[in-house]
Amino acid sequence: MRLFRRSRRRAATQLLLATALVATTAACSSDSGGSGDGTIKVGLLVPLSGPYEAIGKDLQKGFELYVATHDSKFGGRKVEVVVADEGNGGGTALPAATKLVKQDKVSVVVGVANGGSMAAVAPMLTEERIPLVGAGGRPALENVDRVWTTSWISEETGAAIAQYVKDSVNGPVAVIGPDYQGGWDQLKGFTDKFTAAGGQIAGKDGKPFLTPWPGDNNFLPYFSQIAQSGAKAVYCFYAAAQAVEFVKQYRQSDAKDLPLYAAGFLTEGATLTAQGDAARDIYSVLNYAPGLDNPANRKFVADFQGKHKAVPNLYNVTAYDAGAVLDRAVAAIGDGEVTPETIANAIGGLGQIESPRGPWQFGANHSPVQKWYLRQVRPDGPALSNVVVQELGTLGG
Repeated sequence: MRLFRRSRRRAATQLLLATALVATTAACSSDSGGSGDGTIKVGLLVPLSGPYEAIGKDLQKGFELYVATHDSKFGGRKVEVVVADEGNGGGTALPAATKLVKQDKVSVVVGVANGGSMAAVAPMLTEERIPLVGAGGRPALENVDRVWTTSWISEETGAAIAQYVKDSVNGPVAVIGPDYQGGWDQLKGFTDKFTAAGGQIAGKDGKPFLTPWPGDNNFLPYFSQIAQSGAKAVYCFYAAAQAVEFVKQYRQSDAKDLPLYAAGFLTEGATLTAQGDAARDIYSVLNYAPGLDNPANRKFVADFQGKHKAVPNLYNVTAYDAGAVLDRAVAAIGDGEVTPETIANAIGGLGQIESPRGPWQFGANHSPVQKWYLRQVRPDGPALSNVVVQELGTLGG
């Protein structure tokens, strides 16, 4: 009788375990990032607060423009966009991304402006097997199996302009940027290529000047040091609110007569409007300018201006392209089930993307193989604009 009771208890326990397993499996199946009507949930992770708030809003505008101009569908299936605030770096981005996965049950995450945020978020999403389509800066990552970037690798920006600066400047160049992951990567791309080409970095020990991040945006002490360093020109990386203050203070500083070269984020989007004449004649490098003459860009600019009454910028483009990538990926799945796994597999098989910046495709490193352009801030009609001067070459992959 005792053995029989044990057998019954064991059977009951096994039944409970089996029931729990079935329930868990069913819950997992229903939480794959879609809803009962087949809608695909997409997490849009961008900074809606902090130093890069303006960039986050530009990314949001670009992604939502693609969704709106494609009837809120990817590959013919309805899309629901869940927006989360990246904040000012990894410390705020990681919990926001975790909520998108654990509570909102998204199938894919797009966005991420800050390189530090990307470094924090990408490993978690990879562990959770959620694909990430980044639209901002990307540092070096150990594992990119489920990470794609529609924008750039952070070191590429400076690397693309380094030879041009070496050929144009007769003497040492001072290098300056913010002291965080994105700043380090952006400046490293320039300094590595510049010194390899025979260039000399001005300043103590030949190292870049690093400013606090986030900081009080008082750049004048650094400009005084640069003016006394023997530099014949300056290369910098700043973006958003910091870029506005940097440029305005530069034109009032002891270094104001030194030619200023920059990663294009310095004068991109609304920052150029805020900088005004202080930004005139700055040379910058970027993979987009609104005046590029191709069919995709003409349509994009018309759609963007029609909705926002403003000229689009690179952040709008990279997020818009993230929408195009997901649209193409879901279409490639066809009648199959749309899950994080099938989305990742489909992105991996995509070919050339027709983009406002010109056609590009993912390379082996899951980042765009694309052209980079030298731009100069000068009048284009009634307003200042980043006007393309020449192509600097093709990088990426």
